[in-house]
Amino acid sequence: MKRITKLVLVLMAIGMAQHMNAQNPLEYPETRKVDTVDEYFGTKVADPYRWLEDDRAPETEAWVKKQNKVTFNYLESIPFRDKIRNRLENIWDYPKYSVPFKGGDHYFFRKNDGMQDQSVLYIQDDLDAEPRVFLDPNKLSKDGTVALGSVSISTDGKYMGYSINRAGSDWTEIHIRKIPSGEKLDDKVEWVKFSGIAWKDGGFYYSRYAEPEEGEELSSQNKFHKVYYHRAGTEQSEDILIFENKEKPLRNYYAQVTEDEHFLIINESESTHGNAVYCKDLSKSDAEFIKIMEGFDHENRVIDNIGDKLLMMTNQDAPRNKLVLINPENPGKENRETILPQKDIVLQDVTLAGGKLIAEYMKDASSRAYVYSYNGKKLDEIKMPGLGTLAGFSGKKEENIAFYAYTSFTFPATIYKYDVEKNKSSVYYESDIDFNPNDFVTEQVFYKSKDGTKVPMFITHKKGLKKDGSNPTLLYGYGGFNVSLTPFFSLSNLVFLENGGIYALPNIRGGGEYGEEWHQAGIKMNKQNVFDDFISAAGYLIDKGFTSSEKLAIAGGSNGGLLVGACMTQRPELFRVALPAVGVMDMLRYHKFTIGWAWAGDYGTSEDSKEMFEYLYAYSPLHNLKEGIEYPATMITTADHDDRVVPAHSFKFAATLQEKKRGGDPVIIRIETKAGHGAGKPTSKIIDEQTDKWAFIFRNLGVEPAYD
Repeated sequence: MKRITKLVLVLMAIGMAQHMNAQNPLEYPETRKVDTVDEYFGTKVADPYRWLEDDRAPETEAWVKKQNKVTFNYLESIPFRDKIRNRLENIWDYPKYSVPFKGGDHYFFRKNDGMQDQSVLYIQDDLDAEPRVFLDPNKLSKDGTVALGSVSISTDGKYMGYSINRAGSDWTEIHIRKIPSGEKLDDKVEWVKFSGIAWKDGGFYYSRYAEPEEGEELSSQNKFHKVYYHRAGTEQSEDILIFENKEKPLRNYYAQVTEDEHFLIINESESTHGNAVYCKDLSKSDAEFIKIMEGFDHENRVIDNIGDKLLMMTNQDAPRNKLVLINPENPGKENRETILPQKDIVLQDVTLAGGKLIAEYMKDASSRAYVYSYNGKKLDEIKMPGLGTLAGFSGKKEENIAFYAYTSFTFPATIYKYDVEKNKSSVYYESDIDFNPNDFVTEQVFYKSKDGTKVPMFITHKKGLKKDGSNPTLLYGYGGFNVSLTPFFSLSNLVFLENGGIYALPNIRGGGEYGEEWHQAGIKMNKQNVFDDFISAAGYLIDKGFTSSEKLAIAGGSNGGLLVGACMTQRPELFRVALPAVGVMDMLRYHKFTIGWAWAGDYGTSEDSKEMFEYLYAYSPLHNLKEGIEYPATMITTADHDDRVVPAHSFKFAATLQEKKRGGDPVIIRIETKAGHGAGKPTSKIIDEQTDKWAFIFRNLGVEPAYD
């Protein structure tokens, strides 16, 4: 009887939430239409909101302001929004550390005291010395929107090169500081994107594009990537061009230098997977670049060198990766020595430390780590605390001490100091958060997708959960670009979990959880597998009593935003709430903006063939919104400085959804200012965004958060 009464109350709450939305439908800004029509292989496709692609036009900026007014009026009307913010601020306010790394004779790490917008870089003379501030990015802007990106220490330990990005843009500047004083040099290297900082002889190699036309910095295609060398203390105009390809404008080049500065490596790519590798022996003044791996069918990554040979991780003839030793003078496949052959689990990374190889593997989307000799003999296993993720391994070839981090859904990031010789890990730093991990449990299940493929899924919730279909649930996914979603700790998710929510993460195809074959099964003409896997995950959660359609929200960002957009248009009745974030929504034109052309390896393009166009057109979220359909309550999120997935995707999707949907459920678009695709976002903006996300989810799932 109690169970029936509880279910009735839940249904009443849902009904009240729906009634509230239906009785008070939002009034959306009128969005002007134009008569733009494109023709693809004989098919005419209207694009009535094309003008929204010009995100710097006064009319678009006015539209953004009107949309944000509707959005924030709605969010501010949610009575428990401030309670959610207060809880987030409370659990967020504790010190957070990064994995330490050694550069020259010093150690470096990042620390955030709790609520600082940006983490601060610290320096230590040794591991027992008192840390001191080396670079505080919070002092680089008043609003916290200038972020510290990559950091690289010169081999002699005299300089630190570091990148900064402004307002979340992918464009970065590289600057230099002296070590240990922190004195800033006048060097300023601009228009850098998708680049490392690879030191050699008092200077570094980096990658850049030409300066874009004024007003097109955040939208125009990125073409003709080049590698330059910059010497510390000089002007950028004096930089030396090292590598370019005048015949192929849509390729990227990334430089790295081996730890001992013996070799310069150039990685050449034309999409997000598959690369060619060039090598130059820097010990020889007259050396030329040698191509040691052909592109672009395989992923290849040089780990480091052992003497005059290179250790490379590759998936050539090994979809779950292997480690090989290559002689650059004789790089043919028949001459390579296999150090770590392919296993039945995925090799993710290799680190050289203490004269040994530390290999990170992934089994069913969680971490394993083993120690090997340089010739591939297994020596030890690094034991993990449980079902989770090892990340951030740092070490030096000949130094015995290394560091790594470990985390899981209910295990906050903990940093370990690792003695390579003794194979002993000890806690170096552990988090102190206002929650009890013993109140929650994570289980891993395996379900069948539409075509019978077995897919794993992590499900996290409070202990003692009743599977009566009444539990609010968030299903999160990505499914692309060989990206693996492994267990991770989220402060934000605690708000959902402690209010009885279920967090579900399926390892759908398109990712790398089972190697390149799993990735290939979710790209181009196989992309529908990704959506089927996600929809089947929702079906599993409903069939097993975890939740119901009326209590199910879905979320994802970037390629995951595409996932949400495709699934909510294919199965709108299956979900109550949808949150597509910075999503790729226009699959016919995505490749025409910034770095979008590089995603063609996963997606294909509308210009490739009639067959490819028709496949994209059939699932493109923007083009599959239909008149008169009751779509889920939807909050689209994007940002004005997103030059990865330009905001036009979200703008056009929001305008079309507002125009065509039926029913009173809200469709709002939250457009962040002075922010980009996500990287470098200040703490204050993260908390603002997460507050609004949970407020929207709770309101539309009929959940009243239990906060005073």
